[in-house]
Amino acid sequence: MTTVLPSCCRSRLRGGGHTGAVDRDPRELDGAWTRHQRHAFAVPAPDLAPFVAAYWAVEWDYATPYRQKIVPYPQVQVTVRPGRAPEVHGVSSRHVVRVLEGRDRVVGAAFRPGVFRAVLGGPVSAVTDRVLPASAVAALAGGPDEPVDAASVERWLRGALPASGPGPAAAEAEAAVALVAADRDLTRVDRLAAATGVGVRTLQRLFAEHVGVGPKWVIRRYRLHEVTERLAAGDAVDWAGLAADLGFADQAHLSRDFAALFGEPPTTWARRYPGR
Repeated sequence: MTTVLPSCCRSRLRGGGHTGAVDRDPRELDGAWTRHQRHAFAVPAPDLAPFVAAYWAVEWDYATPYRQKIVPYPQVQVTVRPGRAPEVHGVSSRHVVRVLEGRDRVVGAAFRPGVFRAVLGGPVSAVTDRVLPASAVAALAGGPDEPVDAASVERWLRGALPASGPGPAAAEAEAAVALVAADRDLTRVDRLAAATGVGVRTLQRLFAEHVGVGPKWVIRRYRLHEVTERLAAGDAVDWAGLAADLGFADQAHLSRDFAALFGEPPTTWARRYPGR
């Protein structure tokens, strides 16, 4: 396992919940946010890899409050901050804004799509758009040892996660999400159902039970993620052509869906990248 980040001290992170668009912070333009944050990742040990996709850590230092816009993924996150109780973050159906202040850090475990039901003991849709204390999930009682880092989080999870693994239905759900992520031509739920060999309603029930959001949301999320990837790469964007490529009726349709999920139109989002 790689070292994540050193411990640090004073700060506040205020939860913002789901909000509309926010004014663009100049510290976010042209990649300026990288001067205030450090990100690191670590891969899980093989015995936990069926559950955990990655460990991540973010350390920040802001003299004045900074509104961090967090893009949703179809993954449940378990997060730990030094001196705080661990939390479970269900899948967010929209972007979330968190306010970062001072100097602090957070360490998290990103669970694989579809597998958290085995930990939760019920439908993952029950925690969608919610943040819960980890103690509300019986399997996650307790917490990691100090100092909080990826290694201590992994030791905690090793004693908490079911030894029997996520189960076959979770594997089906994870495979369906992976198929959406990999195949940009999958732009409709009926096509995904056909590709996975199940009916549309069966697929919808599988996603509600194991992923926490529906297949339509997952398809839209990954197709729109391709927009952010192109912007980050610095590629010139033909918006009308891109909309057609990703299965949207037109550029306006793409812009509306992007704003609903990310909080602002793609042309505004592009300003966070250098040279845009």
